[in-house]
Amino acid sequence: MAAKSLATCIFCKIIKGEIPSYKLIETDTVFSFLDIGPLSKGHALVIPKYHAEKLHEVPDEYLTETLPIAKKIAIALGAENYNILQNNGRIAHQEVPHIHFHVIPKPSASDDEGLVIGWPTQEVEQEEIEQLHDELLKKL
Repeated sequence: MAAKSLATCIFCKIIKGEIPSYKLIETDTVFSFLDIGPLSKGHALVIPKYHAEKLHEVPDEYLTETLPIAKKIAIALGAENYNILQNNGRIAHQEVPHIHFHVIPKPSASDDEGLVIGWPTQEVEQEEIEQLHDELLKKL
C-alpha cells in the first residue's frame, strides 16, 4: 500500500468524506454507496475500507461483511435478477485500483440495462482439469 496511491485513491477519498457520495451502509470495515455512472437503476458499490487493488491483498477481516452488505442492498432494491461483480486488475476490467464489489440490478432481459457480458467457454480435456485440480489441492 503505497502512501501516494492511498492519498490519490478516489474511493479512499469517498470513505474519508473528502468526496461526496450517496452512502448506503457503513461499518467499521466496509463502505457502500450508489454508483454515479450506473449500468442500471440502483447500481451500488461495496468497498472495504482497506486500500488494496486486488482481492488477494485485502485482509480477511475487511471482507467478512462485503457480501452480507451486497445482499442487503440487493434485497432493499427489490432486485429479482442482479449481478455481483468484482474485477482484479486493469486487463480484467477494473477501473478504480481499490477493491470493490458491484451490485448491479438486471431489470429486464434486454441489453439496455444492467451488466452485459459474454461467457467465452473453452474446451478442455478432462486430464488437464484433473491435473490442475491436483495442483490446486496441494496449494490449498
